[in-house]
Amino acid sequence: MSLYENTQKLIVRAADTMDLMPEVRVVMNEPERILTVDFHIHRDNGKIEMFRGFRVQHNTLRGPAKGGIRFHPQVDMGEVKALAGWMSIKCAVADIPYGGGKGGIEVDSAKLSGCELEQLTREFTRAIAPIIGPRRDVPAPDVRTNGQIMDWIADEYHKIHPKEDDYLAVVTGKTLENGGSLGRDSATAAGGVHVLEAFLETKKEQLKGMRVAIQGFGNAGHHAARILQEKGAKIIAVTDSKGGIFAEDGFDPIKAHNCKLKKGGVGECLLESEGSGKDQKEISNDDILALECDILVLAALENQVTIENAENIRAKIVVELANGPTTPEAHEILEKRMITVLPDVLANAGGVTVSYYEWEQNLRHEKWTEEQVAEKLEKSQKKAFEDVAKIAEEFKTDFRNASYVLALRRIEHAFLEKHSAAAHGFSCSNPI
Repeated sequence: MSLYENTQKLIVRAADTMDLMPEVRVVMNEPERILTVDFHIHRDNGKIEMFRGFRVQHNTLRGPAKGGIRFHPQVDMGEVKALAGWMSIKCAVADIPYGGGKGGIEVDSAKLSGCELEQLTREFTRAIAPIIGPRRDVPAPDVRTNGQIMDWIADEYHKIHPKEDDYLAVVTGKTLENGGSLGRDSATAAGGVHVLEAFLETKKEQLKGMRVAIQGFGNAGHHAARILQEKGAKIIAVTDSKGGIFAEDGFDPIKAHNCKLKKGGVGECLLESEGSGKDQKEISNDDILALECDILVLAALENQVTIENAENIRAKIVVELANGPTTPEAHEILEKRMITVLPDVLANAGGVTVSYYEWEQNLRHEKWTEEQVAEKLEKSQKKAFEDVAKIAEEFKTDFRNASYVLALRRIEHAFLEKHSAAAHGFSCSNPI
């Protein structure tokens, strides 16, 4: 089943749970707008090469579209539509005034020179410029894009709209010197930990002493490991696409991350950090899923826990920092096995929440401290969990379905407000 089909299945399940209005079901079924663009750049060797890109705006009832831009050879419309739908749900769960969007370019950006990458970014920005803007659609970094690329987008947008005072707010995830927000790099991980802590509070439990395995030792994964260790948890395993390490007694994830930066993969870091973990062993990206632990953090890719391996999961709690790491069928198996899943649209909403803070700072021409951002994020994520928990109790359902129900309720409310106002304010200019 495709990512788009998985997303639609989750939306339908929640819609049936809450008896969502038929009109809103139709609205949520397809994106509001899909833009496909073809453009060219001049390669360093003098040749002209064409590229195809997309921008999808799934739903803007609650505010401007919001979502990342990825540069990847496998970018396709189905994937982009699915991720845009996720963003509609995620922003509504976090109760920030955005809708869902997503975009990308079919390109192996690793094969481009720095000059070619900048040219690609600027030409793509010009191609999608008619539908983006600080109050229309606000892109962000995603797979193989970063702060520098967001800076180029903001700069190119400013060239197209030189009188726009708030042009920096056209994208988030920019570098700090160009309007980015403090705290953004660790926001996804920090937000997930806040949700985890809020859940543990309901069980009168603490992180201290809990054994944690983390699949996906990239940006979100390594920050999650650091934060969890600082709060007293024991990191017993981490993996990335090239392998990983496991130590029954735990190890120092900071030293493991530093080693990964040097060697290119955490699987190459066995015994690199003396005293940080005894009897370290190699572990694969698949085997880490079956480790006996208290908390399994999924911070890698989509569709990692499937109907084929869900019975092997031995964690008590699964925290989804990646988008769609668990298929709907696998989720049902985990729920039947009484494994708590803190779902992606709730657990990883810290990233888009701090993106929203960056947007606010840009519009207000302010700069918040890291402490201000961290305080706001903790309050927001814990409130989101409380809201989801109330829905879960109301409908006697799991946290994933409750998250979608909560989001659809808020989108339905926005739909009713919009069409109530339109009904009172519209009159036919030339009635038949």
